[in-house]
Amino acid sequence: MIQLHIADGVAEIALDAPERLNALPLDALAELDAAYAEAEAAGVRALVLRGEGRAFCAGRDITGVDPSTDDVLGYLGAVEALMRRMAAFPAPTFAAVHGACLGVGLGLAIATDVVYVAETARIGSPFANLGALLDSGGHALLYERLGAHRALDLIYTGELLSGAEAAAAGLFSRAVPPGDVLEFTRERAARAAAGPTQALLASKRLIDRLRDERLWRVVAEETRAQAELRDTADYREGFAAFGEKRPPHFTGA
Repeated sequence: MIQLHIADGVAEIALDAPERLNALPLDALAELDAAYAEAEAAGVRALVLRGEGRAFCAGRDITGVDPSTDDVLGYLGAVEALMRRMAAFPAPTFAAVHGACLGVGLGLAIATDVVYVAETARIGSPFANLGALLDSGGHALLYERLGAHRALDLIYTGELLSGAEAAAAGLFSRAVPPGDVLEFTRERAARAAAGPTQALLASKRLIDRLRDERLWRVVAEETRAQAELRDTADYREGFAAFGEKRPPHFTGA
């Protein structure tokens, strides 16, 4: 489900499972990691990440996942490894985000240097509907950019931000009309690829140093907490309700 195209020093990686809104099963994480490795080996000078179809990435593909046997630690460990590779990519990276950008999809955006969002994109954490925890660095992003009150408001309610709201709040780089976001991102990536690569990477390393101390600590804590929640009744109910396409009935247990 991962496509890689390289031309003129720019790698373009596409999440290509539009029928499931580019939601990512475990094997797709490995594919995506391999695409970044291939782009790095090719020596590209910029990279664009995008999604095919109606969404950027709707998060983890939980279709058919049984909470009682779910390897939460294995999956989120693979997510963290992928995010670390993305964040350390030795060239400027850009994401073109449209439609749903949720859960792990939000993590992919967090791990990208520059994120341009369609004004109509839907961004955030619907995890309250699953009895699960926001993961993939979402707590760090929401707290740093929105503060404690607004972050918890979004987490508690499961409400989503539009791309325009997310950009205005400083979550991402800029909001762009939906029909323009991909070409806008490609143009900016091409400009970076033609720029002073070593100077750009020096700035990237400095920004990474400022960001990473908190981000990776929070990612590890999210993974630990998610594994603990897997054994709760509400987590099992949330997954069951999702599979049965009905509202969940949570008991607080």
